[in-house]
Amino acid sequence: MTETNGKSKPTTEQVALITGATSGIGHAIAESFARKGYKLAINGFGEKDDIEILLKQLKGSGAAEAIHIDTDMSAAADIERLLDETKTCLGGLDVLINNAGIQHTDNIENFPPDKWDKIIAINLTASFHTIRLAVPMMKANNFGRIINIASVHGLVASSQKAAYVAAKHGLVGLTKVVALELAETGITCNAICPGWVLTPLVEKQVTAIAGRDKIGYEDAVYKLVSEKQPSNRFVEQSELGELCLFLASQSARSITGVCLPIDGGWTAR
Repeated sequence: MTETNGKSKPTTEQVALITGATSGIGHAIAESFARKGYKLAINGFGEKDDIEILLKQLKGSGAAEAIHIDTDMSAAADIERLLDETKTCLGGLDVLINNAGIQHTDNIENFPPDKWDKIIAINLTASFHTIRLAVPMMKANNFGRIINIASVHGLVASSQKAAYVAAKHGLVGLTKVVALELAETGITCNAICPGWVLTPLVEKQVTAIAGRDKIGYEDAVYKLVSEKQPSNRFVEQSELGELCLFLASQSARSITGVCLPIDGGWTAR
């Protein structure tokens, strides 16, 4: 339950918009919110039939409603349509989770400018647009939760990730500014900073290491994770979903402007 203009509002009447939610971390977050009965709007890549199956799965998990809105997250006009359709189809917006992101690695002197522009657009600028459009809807109800899925790379750097690190550091800064501006409202804004999470993209890296070094899967996982993450294990996607749920709850109403590492000790070094 949440308080909206002094009235209780059950989660089955709350609307959560999760970007980049057709796979990986976003999918796991959507599943967590579905189990609590939220109305869900998601976007992300995928074939039409696969997305239909995903929406049925979310409804089967308990989502009051679940819709997919096809969106180019690098285009401001498309993001405006995303927010408009969420409001029109589901009745408003209570929880915004900015998860959409892309990656490219290369040394700075070889980093393609078009890759830089695209990563900044999707990993940072898109969140600016979703937030600026969501805040008026949330202010109208004096309630809102904005959760930005940043990265451990929003707090520390790694080589060959100039655009990604710049975007995630920017997202952390954006989170703090929005939290300060909304501190006297019923709206919070926080960032989650995951370390190594086993996503389809990371799975490919593990497989590549195993093939390159001629070692087993578990040894490849250890080689990848142990360099940075003292826990020597992946953060599970479900952990991120549960943390998002907590930040969306009334119990977290005084938590705002924070950037929570969920990184197995990476940033403790």
